[in-house]
Amino acid sequence: MSSTGLKNTDLPAIVVTSGEPAGIGPELCLALAERAFPARILVLGDRQLVEERARLLGRGAAGLEILHIPLAAPSTPGKPDVRNAGYVLALLDRALAGCVSGEYAALVTGPLHKGVINDAGIPFTGHTEYLADQTGTPRVVMMLAGAGLRVALATTHLPLKDVPAAITPQELETTIRILDADLRTKFGCDRPRILVAGLNPHAGEDGHMGREEIEVIAPVLQKLRAEGMDLVGPLPADTLFTKNVLAGSHAQLAMYHDQGLSVLKYAAFGAGINVTLGLPIIRTSVDHGTAFDLAGTGKAAPTSLFAAVDAAIDMARRKAA
Repeated sequence: MSSTGLKNTDLPAIVVTSGEPAGIGPELCLALAERAFPARILVLGDRQLVEERARLLGRGAAGLEILHIPLAAPSTPGKPDVRNAGYVLALLDRALAGCVSGEYAALVTGPLHKGVINDAGIPFTGHTEYLADQTGTPRVVMMLAGAGLRVALATTHLPLKDVPAAITPQELETTIRILDADLRTKFGCDRPRILVAGLNPHAGEDGHMGREEIEVIAPVLQKLRAEGMDLVGPLPADTLFTKNVLAGSHAQLAMYHDQGLSVLKYAAFGAGINVTLGLPIIRTSVDHGTAFDLAGTGKAAPTSLFAAVDAAIDMARRKAA
């Protein structure tokens, strides 16, 4: 059943993975039937699981178009089971295949739990890295957006001790090129203005607190500015996200995960989205986790999921134009 009154053939098809079955993903998907979208929304998941969650919460699932993929084992809200780790990845694989083939215009991913998948004996770092590997994409960029911010990361899920060595001139240049290109094509920014953070406190304090800014970051920015990119930095991360500095920028590039995402999640947690840049497909996601403590209570808000679907639709329409 379509989530809007328009004909399905007139609409982009957006596929949504319901994610970890013991988390809040299945019940967030129920909310998709309660709001009209200018798209055909298809939810990937176990049909019985979604219907059981609907009955538990006293809600309906009749408005959802569910593409059934069966669970490996029964699922209870709040109680993850490693036997379903393969099921979670099967959702991703099916959705990804449909996006690559053109069956779907974009992918929106619900929350999964990395620990459950790894406990099942399947090495798994995260959605971003998995989608890159499965599509043969050598480099992708993780970006979270919300509250007027678009925060991209030069490195993603790395221990802090490994970050400096991972920020090489080649990797940083590639990251900025992907960010600039996707801001133009996916977000419609004609000439993106990107603020770039330094790695060290005070952006290295002229080399007194580290030399990465002098030896790596600044030379890369200088090279890309000479090509016409609008890049500001390297800036101290503690002032980059202040109102006056942010004014007029289209995105902000942090050097590591918590440097940028702590700010983004403070400003927009529950309403932000995650976007994977550089992929051959459009992929957005919620900005939160599985929330096992809320699963089955009906207290989880679908705000981030709605925002992720809206963004996916906008990008799909821009791509098709």
